[in-house]
Amino acid sequence: MVEVAYTIFDTMMGRCGIAWGLDGVLVVQLAESREIDTRRRLLKQCPDAREARPTVGIDSAIEGVAAILRGAHWDFSDVRLDLGGLPAFDCRVYDILRDIPRGETATYAEIAKRAGSPGALHAVGHAIRSNPFAVIVPCHRALPVAGDTSGSSANGGAITRRRLLAIEGALATRGPSLFDVLLTATPRQADR
Repeated sequence: MVEVAYTIFDTMMGRCGIAWGLDGVLVVQLAESREIDTRRRLLKQCPDAREARPTVGIDSAIEGVAAILRGAHWDFSDVRLDLGGLPAFDCRVYDILRDIPRGETATYAEIAKRAGSPGALHAVGHAIRSNPFAVIVPCHRALPVAGDTSGSSANGGAITRRRLLAIEGALATRGPSLFDVLLTATPRQADR
């Protein structure tokens, strides 16, 4: 039996990957622009992984990741994560992130306080950027400050963060855009 395995699977956002071992999910890799890049990035994190058919528990995780990426709700509470080798603080942050409800966000400061280290904003940021369990541990729900969706984010960057938050309905409307203003302006106002 292979100790570390992986598979590549289809989602609405492209071909994603997942690696697992005997103790659960090791890595979820969101889609890169090309499947080979997704595979390469996943294997960089799990170089000993061998491609295999997913087990029953991993099938459920794959189904959940695909569901989330198409905008559906999914409960990952039964998905086992292999936290071996990860810093204890990062594991506390991941537990907190898993408790943030869909459609809501929390700031790094709020997460640090809940983790029992109110001054550990940089450590929270590091844990989020290092999150190997994209979507299952919803690091996209963690914001540097309230309303700020920019900045770095694990496994996909700020664009993926905004896309996932939009899918979940967590992005507040910011008022009319320049495009909206131009559509409602009279011809003379639009020319100014």
